[in-house]
Amino acid sequence: MSQNTTELNLFVAHRSALIDYASRITGNRAQAEDLVQEAWLRFNQASQGRFLDDAKGYLYRIVRNLAMDTRRRALRESRLIAADIFDQVAETHADEMPNPETFVLYQNEYQCVMKAMEGLPERTRIAFEMHRFGGAKLREIAEFLNISTSLAQVLVTEAAESCKDHLFRLRRSR
Repeated sequence: MSQNTTELNLFVAHRSALIDYASRITGNRAQAEDLVQEAWLRFNQASQGRFLDDAKGYLYRIVRNLAMDTRRRALRESRLIAADIFDQVAETHADEMPNPETFVLYQNEYQCVMKAMEGLPERTRIAFEMHRFGGAKLREIAEFLNISTSLAQVLVTEAAESCKDHLFRLRRSR
């Protein structure tokens, strides 16, 4: 039996337990399933041509790390943008024409966010636009910009903080 077959059997045998494990950390079963799939891809790539002493432990560690990163990111994003109009403004896509009342109501906030985005460094602005307006995942942003996934997260977070700060100053000036 080849090493890849043994590792695949290990993954299949523990997949359900891995999903349960990730689900307890993230609080979201669908997200946990995605994380376990991502963990398998990373595990499979890392184990190519190598013998792993504790393959099961390594697989669980990958799942844990991914789940903890996801949980931390979700907590950080919720703290940054919680209870703010920012989400409503950021989710307005160019192809969605708002009604006149909505347009007037949020025109100042929209202009404020656009001005904040103009002041961002190009790479930060691109990462933010890809994530918030294009729905791109951090991994996709990282590949596009040729940066690490963690740096992509930092850029998106910095841009969100900048937009939030601009909106906060706008509201204080009213």
